[in-house]
Amino acid sequence: MGRLQALLGIEHPIVQGPFGGGLSSVALVAAVSEAGGLGSYGGNTLGPAELTGLVAELKVATARPFAVNLWVPQSGEGTARVSEADLARLQPYYDRFGLTPPESLTIPDFAEQAEALLAAEPYVISFVMGVPPAWVLAEARRRGVVTIGTATTVEEAVALAEAGLDAVVASGADAGGHRGAFLRPVRESLVGTFSLVPQVADAVEVPVIAAGGIADRRGVRAALALGADGVQIGTGFLATEESAARPAHKQALLGPEGRVTVLTRLFSGRTARAIPNRFIRELAAHEADVPDYPLQNALMMPIRRQGDPDYLNLWSGQAAPLAVGGRAADYLAVLVEPRSTER
Repeated sequence: MGRLQALLGIEHPIVQGPFGGGLSSVALVAAVSEAGGLGSYGGNTLGPAELTGLVAELKVATARPFAVNLWVPQSGEGTARVSEADLARLQPYYDRFGLTPPESLTIPDFAEQAEALLAAEPYVISFVMGVPPAWVLAEARRRGVVTIGTATTVEEAVALAEAGLDAVVASGADAGGHRGAFLRPVRESLVGTFSLVPQVADAVEVPVIAAGGIADRRGVRAALALGADGVQIGTGFLATEESAARPAHKQALLGPEGRVTVLTRLFSGRTARAIPNRFIRELAAHEADVPDYPLQNALMMPIRRQGDPDYLNLWSGQAAPLAVGGRAADYLAVLVEPRSTER
């Protein structure tokens, strides 16, 4: 048994990437955990009571280890105000769907989220966007909760390991969804997965989990050969039957559209990798103009909830063409099949 499996109490060194924004599902987490991997749920938008209920529901769905993910708040987040230009930019899209701008632009308080999640005691709490506060890590150790941090550069990985997290995800620029850079701007933190992984493995003593551009058995083997103790796969699991992604999103992941991805701030105010659609192309000239998270995220939420693929955040990594869909347990079985030479 490898040291990641020993740390997490799992059979296979496979972690399902956590999806925020309503893309996670209890069914997917349970399916992955029951199949021997670590299922993960993105809890960054949930309030304390919702997190408490989520962990209780997950413990009913599976007796095996699972993770819940939180976003570490970044400096200055939530202090800006919406401008008239920000509203005017999106007004045509509100009009198209008969919507009005949201009245509330608040996000859950991280300290309250962390307190509730720690009290609920999931087996693992994972973090993105920064180093969690010392009190969170101390309480996790006291309760026996494993902690995982996410790094996009070697210096971020070192910072996480020195802070005392139990494992580090080395998240390469190939990965889908939000970029978690926190020590330097995203543009200075775009390191490819297979450049990042061996450097992180050399720099830290804790287990390293490779993420980004891995969606089949060949990618798993390559990551382990480069020094990773396991892999985290997002896009591949996002395309499975149990994920809460909309059918149009899964269709894009599994179709020719998935061959192209771009980095965009248009949906949330934070840089994320997605399949380009009509909305991204129409507002491409305003990438630098939209307000930072959480304002742009809140302004876009009513539009995203319509489910129209032309205006939906089609998060995707660069390995989407290797995704196969189907049941999550079947997909995981193929990933860990030792004799497999196929996807």
